[in-house]
This record gives sequence, C-alpha cells and structure tokens, in this order.
Amino acid sequence: MTGPHAVRLGRPSRLAIALVTAVGLVAFAWPLLAAPGSAAVAHSGDAPLLFAVVTPMLLLVVLAQVSDGGMDAKSIAMLGVLSAVICALRPLGGGAVGIEPIWAVLILGGRALGPGFGFSLGSISLFASALVTGGVGPWLPFQMLAAAWVGLGAGLLPRATGRRELLMLAGYAAVACLAYGFLMNLWFWPFSAGLPDQLAYVPGAPLGQNLAAWLRFCLVSSLGYDIPRAVLAVVLILVAGRPVLVALRRMSRRAAFEAPVTFAPQS
Repeated sequence: MTGPHAVRLGRPSRLAIALVTAVGLVAFAWPLLAAPGSAAVAHSGDAPLLFAVVTPMLLLVVLAQVSDGGMDAKSIAMLGVLSAVICALRPLGGGAVGIEPIWAVLILGGRALGPGFGFSLGSISLFASALVTGGVGPWLPFQMLAAAWVGLGAGLLPRATGRRELLMLAGYAAVACLAYGFLMNLWFWPFSAGLPDQLAYVPGAPLGQNLAAWLRFCLVSSLGYDIPRAVLAVVLILVAGRPVLVALRRMSRRAAFEAPVTFAPQS
C-alpha cells in the first residue's frame, strides 16, 4: 500500500496539473510538430517567456491543492524539508557524470506521499536548487517540468508492498532517469549547429525522421550521463528505499495529513 498522501489530488489540482503538462509538452515538442514553413528560434530566446508562464502555473498547482483541501501547513512543511534535502544533495553531482542522488529522493517522496506531492516536490526542489547552485538558465523551466513529471509518475505507480514495491520503484527509476535525459535534450537539440546529418534536426521533415535523429543524438551525446544517473538511482532505492519509505510514511501518519482540523472550545 502507498499510505496516506500528504497532497491529495482533487479536481482543481488535476485540472491544474493537466494544464501545466499540456503547456510543457508543447514547449518540449513544438519543433518536432512545426509546420514546414515555420521559422524555428532557439529556446535561449523564448525560455524567459516560458519561465514567466510556467512559474505562475506551478504556483497555480499549489493554490489548487490548497483550495481543494489537498495541502495544508503540515504538507507544505514536509515539502520544504524534502526540497531542502534535494537542494543539499544536488551540488554533489556538480561536474560528476551521473552522480545525482536527488532522483532517488524525488521518486521515494512521490511514492510515499502521493502524486500531487511528487509533482510539487519535483518542480519546487529543482527551482530552489538552481538558485542555490547558480544553475539558473534557459534550461531551468524544462528541468522543473521534467522533474515534476518524474515525481508525479512515482506517485501514480500501482499498489505494491515489500520487495515487489522496491523492484517496481527501481525499474521506474531506471526508465525515468533515462527519459529525463532524453527529454532534456529536446530543449536544445533542434537548434544545435554543426551536427552530422544523421543527428541533426531538419525543420519541416517528417516526424519519424526527426524522432529517429533525436534518438540517435541522445544515444551519442547523453547516454554516458543518463546511464550512471539511472544506475545510481536504482542502487539507492534498492539499498535505502525501504527505510526511507517507512520513515516518510510514519511521518505522514503522525502528521495526519488526511485528518480534518477541528477546534474545540475551551472549557
């Protein structure tokens, strides 16, 4: 069982996440879907606009969860604690190939505390850690969206217990870490100059041709980073996943996220 969710997904929350997801998919994939006669401009130019759009929309997700009763002061505090943990861990991967333990924390947090919590944790922690590490740039809104989807997916995994749950989370971590790297390539690959024809984006070319070139580009350029990232996340989840899940679920039960708050008159 997954235990009580720190952030439940009510109707407003689901609608807000769906809206942010739709905007994110367009932001990532529009070069692949652009009309043959359209002119492509680099994300380095439109990323500030995307950031200005995405940040309020992510805030909308949090406000939606507050409005439908899915988030209270206790869940916000938990969100702050785990975001701080990710901020502290993220510099460990600076300059090191695939040394990124933050993905294990994000996946375990989303699994233990729910998809809404995982979505919020992914976006907020990547934003906060970028401020701490000086990693603010045109890539940041794409990182925030991709990490939010990783946390959301962890919370949406089917019910499981014991070793089966750990194996499921480890498999998800492997796929999610590889997918994150492939997805992040989309924000700059269409505008990379000097690539061989087999790896280059061709404006207006058939979707299948550009998808094949994108996959080849990912295999050649980023797989050396993506595989170590996935391996580390899998190892951390298999080694430390059980006690971390137990601790998070115990904190969730003690915080009684799903219990209504009532005030009794003084006698």
